[in-house]
Amino acid sequence: MALIKSISGIRGTIGGQPGEGLSPLDIVKFTSAFSYWIITKLTKEGKISKKEKIKIVVGRDARISGEMVNNLVIGTLQGMGVDVVDIGLSTTPTVEIAVPEEKANGGIIITASHNPKQWNALKLLNEKGEFISEKDGIEVLKIAEDEVYTFADVNSLGKVTSNDTYFKIHIDKILALPLIDKKAIKAANFKVVIDCVNSTGGIVVPQLLQALGVENIVKLYCDPTGEFPHNPEPLPENLRDISKMVDKEKANLGIVVDPDVDRLAIVCEDGEMFGEEYTLVACADYVLKSRTPAEKVENKKCNTVSNLSSTRALRDITEKQNGTYSASAVGEVNVVTMMKETNAIIGGEGNGGVILPELHYGRDALVGIALFLSHLAKYKNTCSMLRSTYPTYHISKNKIELTNEIDVDKILEGIKKKYKKQPVNTIDGVKIEFDLSWVHLRRSNTEPIIRIYSESDSIATSDNLARKIMDDIRELIKIQQIPV
Repeated sequence: MALIKSISGIRGTIGGQPGEGLSPLDIVKFTSAFSYWIITKLTKEGKISKKEKIKIVVGRDARISGEMVNNLVIGTLQGMGVDVVDIGLSTTPTVEIAVPEEKANGGIIITASHNPKQWNALKLLNEKGEFISEKDGIEVLKIAEDEVYTFADVNSLGKVTSNDTYFKIHIDKILALPLIDKKAIKAANFKVVIDCVNSTGGIVVPQLLQALGVENIVKLYCDPTGEFPHNPEPLPENLRDISKMVDKEKANLGIVVDPDVDRLAIVCEDGEMFGEEYTLVACADYVLKSRTPAEKVENKKCNTVSNLSSTRALRDITEKQNGTYSASAVGEVNVVTMMKETNAIIGGEGNGGVILPELHYGRDALVGIALFLSHLAKYKNTCSMLRSTYPTYHISKNKIELTNEIDVDKILEGIKKKYKKQPVNTIDGVKIEFDLSWVHLRRSNTEPIIRIYSESDSIATSDNLARKIMDDIRELIKIQQIPV
């Protein structure tokens, strides 16, 4: 059993003792803390009186435990005197859109994203439909720990309304974007295979494709039962079935989303992976190239952002269009913050997460699909040929396990000093640049582990760079005279 409390919510395996897994008591405690934090904050700011109710939007993916968790969350919110808009089976980006549409004070997304079926989670949104900040998250965790919340009396219980129209609203907003070329997509007559891992993508992705003019859709794992047919993280080793299906069906491409539809992976017409890191690269390339001549004059209009562990290919294509690329700390909330600071027109993370501010500040596989299909339709060539137009980099992902006695911060500081002649970024661990290569070291928040991500233009160089850094870490451990 596992329970992970973080600034953006609570995640855990279903069952077990309270505090050891995501038990009903834990769900009630953290839902209560979140709503109490909103009520207290708005009351202090004078935005509501003590008698006024707040409103929270709730939506969930199709996990087996989703209905149970949903019932507990909604009942607890009612018990806190909160009005609830239940949008039912949904996606993370759809809930993010629904919060400001409903003029709600916050949102709760019930999903464990790419984690296996035994996991579920509560993801917490502010009134803008964006993940709450680190500062706010710390406050919510403190309230939950101290259990200082107060429930409403019988005359002040919250009310629940249901709204199942948000998939349509979400799709309509995507279609209304000037960059989405429905006419070109329809004319391309794409044949598309989709793998929605038996979650809510199985409902909304076909709706989106049909709305875009895609008529030939081959569905794979689109029944929203929550019974994931494979590991739901959209990595190459988990996508063998769709790879074979794309080739067998002679499809133009394959589209893969995770259970809550905030990550997008593309499969080329030959069954090969487009590359999860390159989903954002391709979408950003299309957005950057689609600017008007007047917009191209203003550099602030062509900035991009991804996190420190994402491929440098985004930087390459951004600078090619005379834009400015910025790297944020890992985590969607950090990417969004930097996007706002730099007026980025697109950003995201190398895990297939595309953020288009013109729609909303959140990773959104649905808008990613629409952007990618618009790009591919106008490119008028195959998916694999489009992939070949981008710089090819290879990321090596490794980790080194340490004992609890080792001072991880001291190790990271030692690496920073050793490579002080290289460009070093320390906003999130230590990232070191080497011409066209880089290595990023981050400590785990839950285990005595240093995660090591390295990238270069060859697999061998990337792996060798990671091994060199791991050897450096072992030398520093010897200096500390602590056994690994």
